Amino acid sequence: MKIFTVGNKSFVTSFQLAGIPGIISETPQNALDQIRTLTDDSDVGLVLVSDDITESINDELTLLRAQKSTLVFALPAAGSEKNEVDYRLMLKKILGV
Repeated sequence: MKIFTVGNKSFVTSFQLAGIPGIISETPQNALDQIRTLTDDSDVGLVLVSDDITESINDELTLLRAQKSTLVFALPAAGSEKNEVDYRLMLKKILGV
């Protein structure tokens, strides 16, 4: 199973130094397209995305998480503020409850 990153240049490069490949994407829509492509690949098990890109595409990512078995996880980008994540609400959206 493969791991990929999607985000800005510094986010992706930092993971590439650890041996994890990534796709540099500066716009949320381009990132969403790349994430969709990665989740279609059965060899990809985890996609790490910088949270600065996910803010405007959160609803689309929630739908994608519900449809695909690939995990899509947002991580803080360099210099981003600490935000609380309501995982219970996210699970409810994914499960349709």
